[in-house]
Amino acid sequence: MALSQSALSELLDAIRAGGSEDVLREAMALVLQELIELEAAQAIGAGRYERTDARTTHRNGSRTRLLSTKAGDVELHIPKLRQGSFFPALLEPRRRIDRALWAVVMEAYVHGVSTRKVDDLVAALGIDTGISKSEVSRICGELDGVVATFRDRSLGHTSFPYVFLDATYVKAHDGASVVSKAIVVATGVTRTGDREVLGLAVGDSEDGAFWTAFLRSLRARGLAGVQLVISDAHEGLKAAIGAVLLGAAWQRCRVHFLRNVLTRIPRGSAEMVLAAIRTIFAQPDAASVSEQLDEIVERLEPRFPVVASMLAEAKADILAFTAFPVSHWKKIWSTNPLERVNKEIPVLDWCLPEGPRRRPVRWVTVPRPDSKEISGAASFGWLSAA
Repeated sequence: MALSQSALSELLDAIRAGGSEDVLREAMALVLQELIELEAAQAIGAGRYERTDARTTHRNGSRTRLLSTKAGDVELHIPKLRQGSFFPALLEPRRRIDRALWAVVMEAYVHGVSTRKVDDLVAALGIDTGISKSEVSRICGELDGVVATFRDRSLGHTSFPYVFLDATYVKAHDGASVVSKAIVVATGVTRTGDREVLGLAVGDSEDGAFWTAFLRSLRARGLAGVQLVISDAHEGLKAAIGAVLLGAAWQRCRVHFLRNVLTRIPRGSAEMVLAAIRTIFAQPDAASVSEQLDEIVERLEPRFPVVASMLAEAKADILAFTAFPVSHWKKIWSTNPLERVNKEIPVLDWCLPEGPRRRPVRWVTVPRPDSKEISGAASFGWLSAA
């Protein structure tokens, strides 16, 4: 079915004049209406005023339907039939907002725009009828299914030799109160060097029981082949790793370790001590790394005995990476590869006039499964089976 030549001519004149702000909206209305008419003709078996034996019924007027799009509100006419019913496939029952605008609303909500301000955003897009807070909440309810699918997917499609674990805290509403919630995140590296977010969980605190339950859920979903776990020295986490991920070595994050060192030395000596410790990680092979650590311990012992003791006691934990290929060392001696994922988790903004946003903590932002943040090559190369 061809588009009306007169309607197209009017749109072309408006575009040439450059004075109409509704050209895009009118063009969308024209195309959508034509698609509806074409689908109706196929359902009826004949176009308007067409005589054919294939006709199954006749038109019986039309009803209007207001569709809100990113180009603005569009009024469409849906044909009614004498026998049977017809509803176009490009529309959805009981929904006046098209999928594109639906996605915009969800994206804005997830990134921290309050439900009250989403209405302003929609109005700025040219939607005269606006959108209520309850409608925003209803739209974003679809995210529950997306997050549940992501969190419950199987991990048995490959093995993950390296697993990174970390936690961050956010403010969230718990009933009428705003409380701090712990979000624990696990990412893994496959044998081909791809990174993948394995899972996340929300709890009141990151105690040992919480970490144990989280790691068991990963194992239940198929996590296997773990050779090294990288994390900080949280006691509950260490115990959970030892109890659940049997046979995996543990690498203490060197960044967290250096932060702990900073708390035990005078500020004026911080740069000197850290520079000395960093020389440990600049060595070319495992034997040199171990020898350099012992040498640094001896040098620090006279002036900084506490730091020397910390280094000596943590030697096995902070040098676990040396049992793996040298080309992997920079990627596995700290949890830095996980920090970028943590930044995707929004924290509620207390600077807003209306106070903390009323967004449940379940709306944590997770990278899309096809995002480069989790599936891009991580420069690990081939991972040894050792």
